[in-house]
Amino acid sequence: MKQNIVERRIMWGDLDSLGIVFYPRYYEWIDACGHLFFEAIHLNILTLWQERNIQFGLVETSCRYSSPGRYHQKIKIVTEIDALEKKTLTLKHDIICSETDKLMVRGLEKRICMNVADPEKIRAINIPDDIYVILKRSQTQ
Repeated sequence: MKQNIVERRIMWGDLDSLGIVFYPRYYEWIDACGHLFFEAIHLNILTLWQERNIQFGLVETSCRYSSPGRYHQKIKIVTEIDALEKKTLTLKHDIICSETDKLMVRGLEKRICMNVADPEKIRAINIPDDIYVILKRSQTQ
């Protein structure tokens, strides 16, 4: 299974008034790591949009919180494909404390393949075969 790992440190601006990570930050990190996962498997989101009128839009997101993130804590965000279907894929993002390897947050993003050639008529499409092969291959690496 192909995994993309991003390491970062929790900073002051990531925190809420209780001194723990403000929940929208997790979604911000997850979104960024989703784009980085696509790049890691050589599917550039911007290129797909500009050259093929394809985007992978969000249809569902979730986070399950197990342990709060705190100031200056080092974390790693491990992203992989959790499910792949004809039109959709689900990315799993595990946010892990680097020092203890303890799972802090599990985030899921379900993305649907869309033809965006006409912004007034965006529609779901099957993932093109060449892209599907790349995604499928990343599940078995």
